[in-house]
Amino acid sequence: FLIRMEKAVTYSVVPRKNPKDKMAPAKFYAQAQARGEMNIREMADRIQRACTVTRADIMAVLVALSEVVADGLQDGQIVRLGDLGSLQIGLSSAGAETEDEYTSALIRKARINFRPGADLAGILPGLDYERVATKKEAEAAQPSGTPGESTSDGGNEESSDNEELV
Repeated sequence: FLIRMEKAVTYSVVPRKNPKDKMAPAKFYAQAQARGEMNIREMADRIQRACTVTRADIMAVLVALSEVVADGLQDGQIVRLGDLGSLQIGLSSAGAETEDEYTSALIRKARINFRPGADLAGILPGLDYERVATKKEAEAAQPSGTPGESTSDGGNEESSDNEELV
């Protein structure tokens, strides 16, 4: 099977205000920090090492998979990827007073919802964690003029990874 070099999810600790009580003092929460990225070529290389299919064949399948998934979602289908999980379009909209008054003009935004399957959901209970500096702390620790790599996962969404807000 595939061998992982690093076996811990990295996180930093960040303050967050309670959006329901802006006057309350901030509490501190974990925010996942990415170690880097894995692109489609890296995935193909890793899959090639784990089976007998060539990298070129794997790349062709992954590129086609992306196109087929997009087509399915645009057709309003739930796209099931076996034990990996499923993808489906979700909507955010304004409300109408009655069903007859509702029109598609009230739809504000569409998003892609992912529901992990058994393979992915099964990894969550066994994760290990490693605390790292926040991006600001890491930049402050570097000598001036030395460019640093970003390790943030872009976690600007309020409390998206937090269990508690109060």
